[in-house]
Order: sequence, then structure tokens, then C-alpha cells
Amino acid sequence: MLKDNIINFLIRAKQATYAGKGPEGISSRPDSHDLSYREGELYYLDTYLGSKNFAGEEAVWENEKPIWSMNYCGRVISTGFNSDFLKEALSIIPVDKPFRGPESYKKNNLTYRCSVNGDFEWFNGYEEIYNKNEKVYECYFHGGKIE
Repeated sequence: MLKDNIINFLIRAKQATYAGKGPEGISSRPDSHDLSYREGELYYLDTYLGSKNFAGEEAVWENEKPIWSMNYCGRVISTGFNSDFLKEALSIIPVDKPFRGPESYKKNNLTYRCSVNGDFEWFNGYEEIYNKNEKVYECYFHGGKIE
């Protein structure tokens, strides 16, 4: 399938699962949080462990074959963190960098920032949230095309 079709599918999948407050499915591992989305031959799974300190993986399969993956690891640093704000930021997915949220997003006292090196096929990045001037959340991520 064409890369643009995969990216558009990935965006819809992210907006329908964690970012869109979609329902969790059956845990694939002990105490994991699993959110999945399917359109025809394309399947997306976001599976993660933990909540305050967490690690996870998003992946896309085409015809049951893995074609793309992203690993992430992050932590909540302070009580000023708001998970609804994070989900709101993560629902604004740039087509040219469909990994996490936009480069910058602000609402009230909260600011989301995301920086990415690379492209859809090979990338790494870092996101953070500030409440006023205090960093309250951070997450590292990396991934790319699977062959």
C-alpha cells in the first residue's frame, strides 16, 4: 500500500484510540493497556505498560505483516499534568510527522511541545508538557518502517 494511505490510516487509528479516548481491549500481556483499530487489511495496535511512568509501542500491520512501529517511554513529573490535555494535543497529528502531536499546542496554562528528527521511515523525537513554567510530563519516542 502507498505510504500516504498508511499515514492517513495511522492518523485515523490514533484519533480513534488513545487520543480519542477509545475503549481498551483485552490485555495482550499482564497488566497492559491495549487499544486497537482496523480498516480492511490494515490493523493498528497501541499497547503500553504503566501510567505515571510508562512504556509502549504502536504498530501497523498490513495483511497480518508488520510494516511500521514506534516505541515510546515517558513519565509524569508533577501533579500539574492533565491527561485530557495530552490526549487533545495527540489528536492534532501532523501529516508530515504522524508520530505524536504538533510541534506546539497551548491551552490555558498548559503548553505541549514536540520535536522530531527524521521521517516516517526512520525517526526519533521528544515531547514535553509545561504547566505555566513547570515541566510536568516528558516522553521519548522512536521508530520507523518495518521490512
